[in-house]
Amino acid sequence: MPLPHSTRREFIQTLSLGAGALLLPNILCRPKKARLGVALVGLGYYSTDLLAPALQLTQHCYLAGIVTGTPDKIPRWQREYGIPDRNVYNYQNFDEIANNPDIDIVYVVLPSSMHSEYCVRAANAGKQVFCEKPMAKTVAECEAAIRACRENKVSLAIGYRMQHEPNTQEIIRIGREKVFGAPKLVKASAGYYDGRADHWKQKKAMGGGAMYDMGVYTLQAARYCTGEEPIAVTARHSTTRPDIYTEVDETTHFELEFPSGARAECATSFGQSMNSLHVTYENGWVQLQPFQAYNGIRGEASDGRRFDARIPNQQAKQMDDDALAILEGRPMLAPGEEGLRDIRVIEAVYEAAAKGERVVLD
Repeated sequence: MPLPHSTRREFIQTLSLGAGALLLPNILCRPKKARLGVALVGLGYYSTDLLAPALQLTQHCYLAGIVTGTPDKIPRWQREYGIPDRNVYNYQNFDEIANNPDIDIVYVVLPSSMHSEYCVRAANAGKQVFCEKPMAKTVAECEAAIRACRENKVSLAIGYRMQHEPNTQEIIRIGREKVFGAPKLVKASAGYYDGRADHWKQKKAMGGGAMYDMGVYTLQAARYCTGEEPIAVTARHSTTRPDIYTEVDETTHFELEFPSGARAECATSFGQSMNSLHVTYENGWVQLQPFQAYNGIRGEASDGRRFDARIPNQQAKQMDDDALAILEGRPMLAPGEEGLRDIRVIEAVYEAAAKGERVVLD
């Protein structure tokens, strides 16, 4: 049940007191293990090509189980990763995972329309929860997932790998410490050409659309570079393939206004490749290009510094950081309320584009 509109800001503010808000549940349910077993829910591209291989590199967690609605995938996963029959589930018997001590963490890697349901079910099963971005389709769905994790005293982390990446963390520090003065303008773009004509990302009911997918990177960048929450948004959609993009946005441009007077100009697309971040401060600038690539981040600043720190695997770093936080009873770097804040803005982006006017955020 969604919270009344008038209480949503209070809900977010209460949670974000909130290293502390989620720290107590983490302590109460802190597993007494050296490494935590992860079950991947959904065995599409991201799980198959990125998360499962990354879990072979992690120190604090490992691949323990799978949840799939495609039985034909099971033999390969069992052969490749040694997953026993007792740790294989489908969507009908998923709730039985509550009785499996091998699995400590459920990582939800499904179409975003299913994220909230499986976060809630995982929490009700007493499992720690990782959820891929975007956190959900709506603010109400985000609130339901957060509430379920709080009530079951388990942690909730959103798969924002960039917040775990060292160059991005340096950009965040530069803004927070005002190394070049206050941020004034953020320009961020993230997109790729998707040649598919019938994929879930092109279906509204399943949570498709460029803004939900790649747009989250640009929105995150605007928020973490300024260190502020936007107060107003304008937006517009466009498409070069109206026969394919009949339900969701192929390309979205949006602008954000922040309390300090800083602005963000953002773009995201399934119709063209784009991958850059430029931040103008009072006394300088930084640029990353690419700023969210799997194979590494590169960039420079106006004072000559370079951003080229490398980590072996971004997904492994993200999952290890989050698993260690659980083991040590610490709050997550990107907890559920971080995902909620993004969805709150995404809803406003779609409203602004539909109305063709500026939308003020509460």
